[in-house]
Amino acid sequence: MQEDELDIRRRRARFRSWHRGTKETDVILGPFADAHVAGFGEAEIAAYERLLEEEDPDIYAWLTGTAPIPERVRGPVLDLLLAFKPYHHRP
Repeated sequence: MQEDELDIRRRRARFRSWHRGTKETDVILGPFADAHVAGFGEAEIAAYERLLEEEDPDIYAWLTGTAPIPERVRGPVLDLLLAFKPYHHRP
């Protein structure tokens, strides 16, 4: 994959992270994307893009521990997101 295409996917993922439709998910995924997406390679960005296809209420429930996380979304990127503390990454 060309680096330009990967950069486009990274920028798109960052935008989608901040513009989810629910503020609760925006304030988690937006800072996470700002902190991590620029360093994602093709496999990581693909996994994150798949996560972004999920519904906001589901993502929020998984991240807050109010619903079990399905196997289809488990992996290193979700582990990184689960460990992410947005309040530690404010400018």
